[in-house]
Amino acid sequence: MSDAALPTVAEVRAAAEAVKAAIDRHLAAVERRIGDEDPDVYAAFNELATAAEEYDELLYDRYGEVTPFEIPTPEDGVPYTGPAEPAAFSVLIRRDYAVVEPARLIAQAERVAAHDLDADFAHDGGTADALGVLFGEYEPDEIASRSKDFGLEEGDSTLWIAASEEMTEPGEWLGSPFGHIDAQDVLHRFDVSSVFDEETDEFDDIEDRAQDPAQDQDRHGGRTTRPGLTPA
Repeated sequence: MSDAALPTVAEVRAAAEAVKAAIDRHLAAVERRIGDEDPDVYAAFNELATAAEEYDELLYDRYGEVTPFEIPTPEDGVPYTGPAEPAAFSVLIRRDYAVVEPARLIAQAERVAAHDLDADFAHDGGTADALGVLFGEYEPDEIASRSKDFGLEEGDSTLWIAASEEMTEPGEWLGSPFGHIDAQDVLHRFDVSSVFDEETDEFDDIEDRAQDPAQDQDRHGGRTTRPGLTPA
């Protein structure tokens, strides 16, 4: 970005003041809110999120610095409206895998079954039974860290932290483990995907071309994600 296109010091300062004002409005809305779904709190939240994102972008463009702000907003854009001080929370995890070496997966299951009499693995059980044996023996984190050892290839993964007012009763949600989660209760979300690596590579490539305009002039990249405010 050329110096002419950089935001001015005054613009960055004005954005910072807008964040301060939005914080005051949000606090005032929270202090006088009526019920858990007060529209004034919703509006103040969204104004604060917008002001913080604007400040983050200008700060980055002008000084190359980022803020520690993280607005807890799920993928669908629904703002967090759960308790400010959760008394309980749920952790929901999804990890995708491709079975790239079935023989290795089955061999690992056979090895476990040979030393564990409780492991129920038929000789011709195939990958379906092998998965049951391995996930019954190993913690999911260990399988994720050793996925290649098990003949697996990792895909996308996500971890959600959903807040709640109180702990559920034992066995209450076992019939539908994920059905009780409301998007507005998702406090934090952590996504892992190769698409983010591609975006980072593209962003780095754009920066390199900006420093050397003569390099690769025929290629045109879209706007990519950069450090700063991101959905939780």
